[in-house]
Amino acid sequence: MNTVTADTHPHSLELELGPIDNQRLANLAGPLDGHLRQLERRLGVEINNRGSSFQIIGTRKSVDVCSGLLEALYELTKDEVLTTEKVHLYLQDAGIDEEPVIDTDQEITIKTKRGVIKGRSPNQRLYLRNILTHDICFGIGPAGTGKTYLAVACAIEALEQDKARRLVLVRPAVEAGERLGFLPGDLVQKVDPYLRPLFDALYDMLGFERVAKYMERNVIEVAPLAFMRGRTLNDAFVILDEGQNTTIEQMKMFLTRIGFNSTAVITGDITQIDLPRGKKSGLRHVIDILKDEEGISFTFFKSRDVVRHPLVGRILDAYERHEKHTNSEKPKDGS
Repeated sequence: MNTVTADTHPHSLELELGPIDNQRLANLAGPLDGHLRQLERRLGVEINNRGSSFQIIGTRKSVDVCSGLLEALYELTKDEVLTTEKVHLYLQDAGIDEEPVIDTDQEITIKTKRGVIKGRSPNQRLYLRNILTHDICFGIGPAGTGKTYLAVACAIEALEQDKARRLVLVRPAVEAGERLGFLPGDLVQKVDPYLRPLFDALYDMLGFERVAKYMERNVIEVAPLAFMRGRTLNDAFVILDEGQNTTIEQMKMFLTRIGFNSTAVITGDITQIDLPRGKKSGLRHVIDILKDEEGISFTFFKSRDVVRHPLVGRILDAYERHEKHTNSEKPKDGS
């Protein structure tokens, strides 16, 4: 068995910043907490704060780096207004791009109709290994890091090797309990827009005809999260995509659906939550609840794990700069 020296369980750290100054704390967080989200994306951590109290969750190294950065940036707020660019420079100076040490003597590869799939970055290789060795696996990080694609690849391999009898694809849809019934078509057609990224991965690996056959035989099943209540899934490989858009109650409900001989993979980006204001993300909440439980793994992806076109990273940076500029021009009284 290979040795994985990177952290499997998240590490949590409580940080108190002082002296307490609400203006400095607002400066640190940035408009709409933009600076905190920037740190989360780059470091692969979760940051929760109330006033001057901060909780950081992630790998031990990332948590330690984030803690030091928050303290340094808070010190900077005494004399300067923080910007996205300044936070970026501090991240660069922190030396966070060092690769985690992961034994890859027997690298995990997955064979599909379209070729061999394997992890490109150390975090992707750790993620694949976590999926294969844990009943419940969380993949958390920015878009483009391969969270969903690699989960689908593992699911297909489980089906092909008879390790699972069916694949269940689940995604939260805000309309599931309200307007979904007014959309035309059967259940699959109603939820298709929400599950399109999962289908794209399936088609890429299996081809359209084989996916259609699996769906006809209910080997592949699609379901909005709201329709999972009351079920127990045995001998299944279950993927919950966009987990950041689940409520606390929905996440608890989903996790308690897992039956015998089943694997569940939950993916999400905690910096892109679309829930109504005041609703806490079930994915954010569950990290702290389950971080020390055996049989459950967390893989935190970082911005350097993005494997899409190089322009994607530059596009995201440009949007961040634009949002910062727009927010800085808004009147302070909101008028």
